[in-house]
Amino acid sequence: MGTTLYTYHGHHNAITAVAWSPDGKRLASASYDKTVQVWDPVTGHRFAVYRGHTNWVSAIAWSPDGRYLASASFDKTVQVWDPATGRHLLTYRGHSDTVTAVAWSPDGSRLASASYDKTVQVWKSATGHPVLTYHAHSNWVMAVAWSPDGKLLASADLDATVQLWNAATGNALSTYIGHSGIVTAIAWSPDGKYLASVGFDKTVQVWDAATDKPLWIYCCHGWVNGIAWSPDGKYVATANTNKTVQVRESMTGTPTLTYSNHRSEVLTVAWSPDGTRIASGDDDGIVRIWQAPGACQCASGKKDK
Repeated sequence: MGTTLYTYHGHHNAITAVAWSPDGKRLASASYDKTVQVWDPVTGHRFAVYRGHTNWVSAIAWSPDGRYLASASFDKTVQVWDPATGRHLLTYRGHSDTVTAVAWSPDGSRLASASYDKTVQVWKSATGHPVLTYHAHSNWVMAVAWSPDGKLLASADLDATVQLWNAATGNALSTYIGHSGIVTAIAWSPDGKYLASVGFDKTVQVWDAATDKPLWIYCCHGWVNGIAWSPDGKYVATANTNKTVQVRESMTGTPTLTYSNHRSEVLTVAWSPDGTRIASGDDDGIVRIWQAPGACQCASGKKDK
């Protein structure tokens, strides 16, 4: 548990996002080096390098069927492309400032993108045609996430709020105000009942999406940059500025594991679809794949590249 299985050195600047393909056979990593790289999480074999952005890449998301990748950037665009070949397919130019986050709807028909322009925009993934724009945030929007049933969107901003709203109409439903600083990342539980949020107030918070009441709040030793649920919903993993990834029981906050093999601030974390591995990326441009709680070490061979 916590054993490093693979270390990827393909980037030349900080890792801003990591994302597993739906089948778990590929990992995509985004970086301030302006590239997105798609590679084998067991061997490190690189399948594609996407160089379509003209500025830092801030976020990435796989389509639910694994056929496409969407990447967001400080160049104000979201680009959709083929992860097998790196071929560009579509560019969305609806935002007027840095795009901070991107997420596919569970059915793959729409994308939601968040931006420093204070909006979240929903658009058709096949055409880039805009569907709706959410204007309720009063400051930069830092994160966006679809509920597992595709009916709701959650978005977080610089003013320390997380807002829940109807993904079809854009109608605001509720606002979570448990944070006292910038909310950097949000994630829905696999069953859609809870949300986890983290931020620069040095807290990890898990709360009920229906009532906005927190289940638990943990105060960390530094800023928290990223959050991911295990596929079975039992754990949450956080990427932290103190060079660690911390895993906690999702319903109680009880600590389970601290992964301490990074040598710089950890900026992003993602759990493999089969629950056996965790990927985390740091400020030095390194991605580490490591054994998740409860996983057999035989799941992957330990390698370094």
